[in-house]
Amino acid sequence: MTGTTLNCGKLVEQYIRWLRSNITAVKSGEACEITTPFLDRHNDFLQFYVVPSNGRFRLTDDGNTIRDLELSGVDLRSERRARLLALTLNGLGVSRHGDELVIEALTKELPQKQHALVQAMLAVNDMFVTASPLVESLFHEDVERYLRLHRVRFTPNVQFVGLSRFVHNFDFVVPASDVAPERILRAINRPGRDSVTGLLFAWSDTKGVRPSESRLYAFLNDEERAPSGALVAALGEYQVEVVLWSERERYRDQLAA
Repeated sequence: MTGTTLNCGKLVEQYIRWLRSNITAVKSGEACEITTPFLDRHNDFLQFYVVPSNGRFRLTDDGNTIRDLELSGVDLRSERRARLLALTLNGLGVSRHGDELVIEALTKELPQKQHALVQAMLAVNDMFVTASPLVESLFHEDVERYLRLHRVRFTPNVQFVGLSRFVHNFDFVVPASDVAPERILRAINRPGRDSVTGLLFAWSDTKGVRPSESRLYAFLNDEERAPSGALVAALGEYQVEVVLWSERERYRDQLAA
């Protein structure tokens, strides 16, 4: 590369200057409210509070990061989410007290600890909101937790060989009982044309080798975006029972029978 001189020291100075000019601190009771230039998923600036506490300082996000996730439908009670949250916070030296993300600091540690808290707020936000493969896995876990909560008997991760000799995987199978047929379940985190088309092919190919009364249930995650009416109608044309996640309690008796 020619025509450009890279001064590493100057880059650091410019970054620090940018941070300094875009961070604000205002008094709020005994605490300082710090507003950073870093954005959350709503494009709002991240804020935290520094509170004097017995000769030390307590830095907290006031519970805003976790409450925002829970209000968005993220269930932090699941084992996997709790484990991921703990690993993320432990790696940065941040603790969880109820909804709050908290870190304690001596005066000389304040710069480092403030940075660690901001990194934790960003990491928690990113981990649960922007990681699509993780969210897909966690929705599957949510469906499993729902089944266990309502004492639904099921076998997870079942494969069937269809009429075409292709192998099709379904997330859960609820066995037939004296009062209900076999129920086959697929969880779809982001319902779209490709995922629905794939499910319809799998079902069309599979139902010919299953008992004639077997039924397919499609669990669709509608918490962030409702599936289109065309997709729901397409599933209905193939006699697929559509279970919107927001309406899942309507189906618990059918599945537990």
